[in-house]
Amino acid sequence: MSVGEIAGLVAAGALVLLVVLVAVPLLKLGRTLDETTLTIRQVREQSAPILSQAGTTVAHVNSNLERVDDITGNAANVSSNVAALTSVVAATLGSPLIKVAAFSYGVRSATRKKREGQALADAAARDKAERRARRSARRAA
Repeated sequence: MSVGEIAGLVAAGALVLLVVLVAVPLLKLGRTLDETTLTIRQVREQSAPILSQAGTTVAHVNSNLERVDDITGNAANVSSNVAALTSVVAATLGSPLIKVAAFSYGVRSATRKKREGQALADAAARDKAERRARRSARRAA
């Protein structure tokens, strides 16, 4: 065997070793790709029903939102009607009611002052009568 043949054998051995070393990661990569393909297939099979249910749910939510829009529109109309009615009632009855309330307050105040004045007058008359009785009792004594 010559040096060239030995070098060729060494080179061939190194090439075989390199192929074996590269083949192991390639086999592992192939298994990983197979598992990934299987996982993607399972996800696709499971996501189809979920997406169809989500579509149905969105359709139901949209129909309910349309009803809610109608309800809020009606509520807005009712609140504007109540506001208009309140302003009409306030304009129609507000001023006369205020006048009646002020008049009744004035009558109550006047009546109370008259009673207080009558009570003061009665007290003054009693005091005067007591003073006269004391004076006459002193004069008689």
